Amino acid sequence: MSEAKVKPKGFQEWMEINIWALLIVLGLVLSVGGLVEIVPLFFMKNTLEHTKFPEIVWDKSGREPIVTVDEAGKTAWNWQPGDGVRPYTAVEVAGRDIFQREGCYLCHSQMIRPFRDEKERYGHYSLASESIFDHPFQWGSKRTGPDLARVGGKYSDEWHRQHLRDPRALVPESVMPGYPWLDESYVNGKSVRRHMKGLRLVGVPYSDADVESAPALLEGKTEMDALVAYLQVLGTMVKLDDSKAYRE
Repeated sequence: MSEAKVKPKGFQEWMEINIWALLIVLGLVLSVGGLVEIVPLFFMKNTLEHTKFPEIVWDKSGREPIVTVDEAGKTAWNWQPGDGVRPYTAVEVAGRDIFQREGCYLCHSQMIRPFRDEKERYGHYSLASESIFDHPFQWGSKRTGPDLARVGGKYSDEWHRQHLRDPRALVPESVMPGYPWLDESYVNGKSVRRHMKGLRLVGVPYSDADVESAPALLEGKTEMDALVAYLQVLGTMVKLDDSKAYRE
């Protein structure tokens, strides 16, 4: 003889024995909670620091090419380190793609938190405005290796090359794998140009010259060249002033 079903005594008990109803209600509750936290950010003028400190962002983005290349392959820069946050150049875009492809973000964050110990080790805390052209952003939270938000200029290009080829040759205790094959693979300039066109569709202010010069800028560049270029620009775009309160 089968046992009679016990009728739930209330809404909570009914929810606990109906898994699909529980999942639906849980999803609704989490969605409301998320919206309450996220939506106000779109209406707060101080969410991005450059609304108060416009010098954080390079004011020529989209109006002038970041870097040009002539027929002889010689490059000329319209932007200099410290001029402000700008879109990545074609070489840096290629390097960033390699950074993501190889899963570097799984062990390296790119967000310095506003704590004294982090600022003493890595430098000025990260600003939201520094990531406005990142799609997707690389903030992260896992630090098997050090944070890379301000690694640009900390080491020479050759140091990075040696470190990427054989990390333990420079840092004996490192658990990072080597990437020697990056020296042998060349970047596809046309593919990067298509990527830059896609980035422009989501709001990255590339000029026509920035996009069309990608194949020329990447001519003869290896994946190692591109990745090193990306690492060397991290944290160098803005000249931050410790006396200014970028966050209130």
